[in-house]
Amino acid sequence: MNEPVVTRFAPSPTGFLHIGGGRTALFNWLYARARGGKMLLRIEDTDRERSTAAAIAAIIDGLSWLGLSWDGEIVFQFQRAARHRQIAEQLLAEGKAYRCYASPEELTAMREAARREGRSKLYDGRWRDRDPSEAPPGVKPVIRLKAPQTGETAIEDQVQGRVVWQNSDLDDLVLLRSDGNPTYMLAVVVDDHDMGVTHIIRGDDHLTNGARQKHIYDALGWNVPIMAHIPLIHGPDGSKLSKRHGALGVDAYRAMGYLPAAMRNYLVRLGWAHGDQEIFTTEEMVAAFDLPAIGRSPARFDFAKLESLNGHYIRSTDDAELIATLEQLLPHIAGGQDLASRMTPVLRGKLLTAMPALKERAKTLIELFEASRFLWASRPLEINEAAKVVLTQEAKAVIATLLPELAAVTDWSAGAIEAVVRPFAERAGLKLGAVAQPLRAALTGRTTSPPIFDVLDVLGRDESLARLRDQAAA
Repeated sequence: MNEPVVTRFAPSPTGFLHIGGGRTALFNWLYARARGGKMLLRIEDTDRERSTAAAIAAIIDGLSWLGLSWDGEIVFQFQRAARHRQIAEQLLAEGKAYRCYASPEELTAMREAARREGRSKLYDGRWRDRDPSEAPPGVKPVIRLKAPQTGETAIEDQVQGRVVWQNSDLDDLVLLRSDGNPTYMLAVVVDDHDMGVTHIIRGDDHLTNGARQKHIYDALGWNVPIMAHIPLIHGPDGSKLSKRHGALGVDAYRAMGYLPAAMRNYLVRLGWAHGDQEIFTTEEMVAAFDLPAIGRSPARFDFAKLESLNGHYIRSTDDAELIATLEQLLPHIAGGQDLASRMTPVLRGKLLTAMPALKERAKTLIELFEASRFLWASRPLEINEAAKVVLTQEAKAVIATLLPELAAVTDWSAGAIEAVVRPFAERAGLKLGAVAQPLRAALTGRTTSPPIFDVLDVLGRDESLARLRDQAAA
């Protein structure tokens, strides 16, 4: 019987959950879900100076927003330090580790010598077989692993394939610092073992760590989890992802108006493919995802593609659900409080009526928010520069002439309004657009909107006539 799959997402809480971390979490989540397994969450908070409660909260909030749930309680690595020390002492007692008394000055000289000679191995092993009785007085030692010095270390990586290191190039890594605190390398191995992790899915910047950690597993006689080191995300130009490319926190994408489902779909396609399919439901992702289908080359972040995908999800989201999602976002965006403070059942009804037309053009919830502004904006309406160009004196005169005919409409509906405006344009010798555009500018303050008769309909008779009178008299 196959061992149940257990993956883990193990961020360091020194900042927000960045987009690369979000993708790593998604890959771990998908792999576990597809196989009826578990994804665990471990907060690697051993860097006490840089780890913050705010960062932990941001990571948890980011995962929750993305819809990535974890199994069981969150594990905090720092709380397990006594267990890590116990393992280091066990390795020491078994002769698989040793105390190293090299001073900082000695270590610096070793590193400089290695760099001069072009060697990747920085520590020369001088305390590996030395008698502790030779220890200098007053020096607190570190504990180092006795790593194999000959032969090779290989990992059969699910993404990178077989990766081999010569043991002569790998150091005797430090397990316990001189202050008694465990190192990252030791803590990760012990935690993954104790948590029953079967698959380690993480960025390929950890690939060499995989070899070093295998040495610890082997020394302890523990099974090495299956590893999959995924390429990092690069910018559109192929360079390392930076803030100008999109190396932002997941919370920033939420504030920019992206939908969680769109973000999941976009992130899963960053480096992973399933034929030519671009759009996936969550169920389809879970069913199709596998590690060997991840490419070895860095994925390139593309904001235009993300926007296009988000637009698809906005259009395919239920109108009432979209309004609810927009309302949740309002506290996080500039001007959102204006709409939140005016949200009444009547306005919500207007938004629901207008939503099919509003969402056709919107690629983000921010664009949707801006497009809906005409529904809830106060009078006198703020007119943008493009709309001011449309509202010439001649255009205002057209509006003033049309106003009495619109005021006479009793059955205020898109069809009834159109039945008045079209004949009016014909009698005036104008194309419909020459009437519709000034109406749009006066009613919405913009030059783009849903169809003009729908705008008049959803605004209602009194508000529409009042706005038109404002501009005709301006």
